[in-house]
Amino acid sequence: MSDRLDMTVMYATHNKLRRELTHIARATARFDSDPRYILRVGADWEMFRRALAAHQSSEDDALWPPLRQALAGNPFDLARLEAREAEHAALISLVGAINGALTAPGVELHLFGELVEALLSGLIGHLAHEEDTVFPLVQSALSADLWGHFRHVHAVRVGPYAPQLLPWLLDGADDRTVAFVLASFPAPARQAYEHRWRRSSRTTV
Repeated sequence: MSDRLDMTVMYATHNKLRRELTHIARATARFDSDPRYILRVGADWEMFRRALAAHQSSEDDALWPPLRQALAGNPFDLARLEAREAEHAALISLVGAINGALTAPGVELHLFGELVEALLSGLIGHLAHEEDTVFPLVQSALSADLWGHFRHVHAVRVGPYAPQLLPWLLDGADDRTVAFVLASFPAPARQAYEHRWRRSSRTTV
């Protein structure tokens, strides 16, 4: 039985966030002197942070509220949704702490490493929880119109950073995922991706 709502963009975003943070954590763990240097001088951390912020804020503003309304009267499922919202808050706090530690004097390096590891384990757990518990609720309880609204909000939140984030998100994705994600954007953005953004990302990474 196929899903009622196509969640290709969600899975593509989740998979990229997992891969990118795993890469960041490994890179900082094997750096010999100050691991913060890698995040300060490279683009990986900033890209990850922007993508996560756009994704989470879209869920907070355009997915959780209508889903909560659709689940009214079902306290068990509402509790599961509230647990995912609490995980969001914890992840936001960890990202903020890591970002602040990049330039704060006197931060002990073992503490910085603990923050990165906590973010990695927290994010991987959270994304798995969403896929296992929230995605089925979305499929069963949310209307196609409300799901379409969430997808639109997500595209708008990505919009200001689309020249960097779209090539980043779609790097390594299969053809179907690329086509479906691009369909969320207007024709000028799709053309820019094909002719400028993707090529630019290859020369700057």
